[in-house]
Parts: sequence; C-alpha cells; structure tokens
Amino acid sequence: MAKSLKFSDTLAQYNSIMSDIAARRFAPIYLLCGDEGYFIDAICDALGSSILDEAQRAFNQITVYGLDSDVGKIVNLCRQLPMMGSYEVIIVREAQQLSKIENLVHYTSSPQTTTILVICYKNKEQGRGIDKRTAFYKSCQKSGVVFESVRPRDYEVDTWLGAYIKSSGLNVDPKAQAMLKEYVGMDLGRMSSEIDKLAVAMSGSDGRVTDRHIEEYIGISKDFNTFELNDAVLKRDVARAMRIADHFGHNPKSYPVTLTITILFGLFQQIFLYNYLLWQSRTSRLPIPSDVELMTKIRANNLYAVREIKSNIGYWSNNRSVFAVLGLLREYDAKSKGIDSGGLDGGELLKEFLLKIFALPK
Repeated sequence: MAKSLKFSDTLAQYNSIMSDIAARRFAPIYLLCGDEGYFIDAICDALGSSILDEAQRAFNQITVYGLDSDVGKIVNLCRQLPMMGSYEVIIVREAQQLSKIENLVHYTSSPQTTTILVICYKNKEQGRGIDKRTAFYKSCQKSGVVFESVRPRDYEVDTWLGAYIKSSGLNVDPKAQAMLKEYVGMDLGRMSSEIDKLAVAMSGSDGRVTDRHIEEYIGISKDFNTFELNDAVLKRDVARAMRIADHFGHNPKSYPVTLTITILFGLFQQIFLYNYLLWQSRTSRLPIPSDVELMTKIRANNLYAVREIKSNIGYWSNNRSVFAVLGLLREYDAKSKGIDSGGLDGGELLKEFLLKIFALPK
C-alpha cells in the first residue's frame, strides 16, 4: 500500500518546486493536484509569470479551463511550436472538470521539449482525487513533476504560517496570530491574502502586529469574537463571557450558535486531554510533553492556545466537570439545531449553556 502523504511532504515539495522555478529549472509537464488549492494556484502562478517574459506571453502562453475545453484541443495546443522564444506554455485550470482527462496520455507519454504543460486538478471540486493507476498519471510522473497538495490539520499550519508571515516582513504577536487563524480558519489562500493586506497596511512601521492591528485592518473585534469567548470561559470570567454571549445573540449571522458550540467543544476536548496528560504524569512519573508536543497531543492549533490552557488549567482541573461540559455541549449542539430547544434562540441557548457550566465545581 502506498504511503499517504503528509502536509510536511507537501510543504517540502512545494518549496523545492518554487526553488527550481526561481532557478529557471523547468519540467515539460506539471500535474498539480490535491485537496489544498492554495499551493496549486501558487505554483501555477509562479510558472505563468516566470517561464516567459511579458512580450513572449502574448504569443506563447495560453490558458484554458477544463469545463470549456477538451483533450483534443489541449493536445493540439501542446504540439504547436513557439512563435518567439524557447517555450510554448499551456495552462489547464480547473482540470478536474475536463472530460476524459486520462486521454491526455497521448501527449504526456511523449511531450515536446519546447512545450511546458501545467495541469491544475483540485480534488475538492470533484469530490475525488485523480486516478493514480492510469497511464496518464504515470506518464506525468515519468516525464515531468507530479505535485500533490495535502490540506493541513489545525496544528500543522503554523509552520507554513510562520514562514509566510516572516517572508512578508511582519512579526505577529502570538495572540494576534491565534485571532487571525480563528477568524480565517484553514483557508490558506484567504489567510495569505489577509497577511498581504496587513503587510501593505503596515509598510513603513516596525512590522509588529498586535490584536489592535487585527481589529483595525482585518475587521475582527478584539473584544467580541469566539477567541475571546474561549478565553473568558477558560478563565471562568462569567461577566465577560455573558457580555460576549449577549453580543453574539444580537449578531446571529456573524456568530451562529452552532459554530460557537463547535469551537467550545474543541476547547474542552483540549482541556480534557491536558488533564489526562497531567494525571498520567503524576501516576506514571512521566515528564510533561513540551509545548510543541502538547500542540499535537491535545489537538490545539497554535502554541498560544497551549500556553493559555497550561496557565489556566486550575479553573478546570476537575475532569468530571470537564466531562459534564462535553455532555452539555452535545446537548446544546442538538438544541441549536432545533431539537428540544424550548423555543429559545441561539443567544439565549448560549447564555443558558454558559450559566450551567460555570455552576460546575472546579
């Protein structure tokens, strides 16, 4: 059985391909596929802007889309000779919508040295990956570069994010970075766009990004968001948690209660796992894992979250209470979807839930 790729493999190959492009070492075929579209688009854009200069692109670079094209047309384009310059560049975007893509083997089994073919196949659009058993896929491996873009898990994105922030000339505070991730989610394309926006807005400054800058330039309230609700709950700050819940209740479209419940479930799952590791350390005399190891073990998505849980675990050291919270979260998840909700709206359900968990013993 073939070994499944990890996000770290994607990142390593992505950096290698981008280095080759910068050094003008091009392959005749690039099959860019996978679930994470950001890297596919980034490599395609780098190739599209690097192989030919602006004047040559007008004559020798053609972009087609899978839904509006067919294999025969693409093969004919690939077999043309460049009008000026060394290469003809053919870019196939949305290739997952191309009918009978496997028939491209008629070209990829014997590509021309003067043509560079770039195929962008995003699995998420099709609901399934490209068939690696086909002669087409194997010919791309043999004659060119096959890149598979794996989507990162929450705790894996920090490596890429840290490098991207640094390359943008910014230095983001841990809390600001955690807020950014919580707001954007795991959409790397959107995250890179928000960081680019910050870099432009803060040009000429020292590059240090705080939660104030996140609020000012990205539009996340530094006082009323799910990140701050998590923080208030973690610290058993009842008054602040209820103020945030009230704000959420008045803005249900921006803060749907179902999503809030899901995020709180993630927090208490992390607390439960950390309590278990503490118990394991006490009973077996095992060392507490490092913060980096903890991030993986408790499934946190950043080091800031790990350190906040460590600092405030005393408020939730009773794992019976934590287990009860997880049960309540399942109950209120159902209520948020209309099951036995008693006619309460999302904001009222959230307040009721918070009052119940704060009544549990520490």
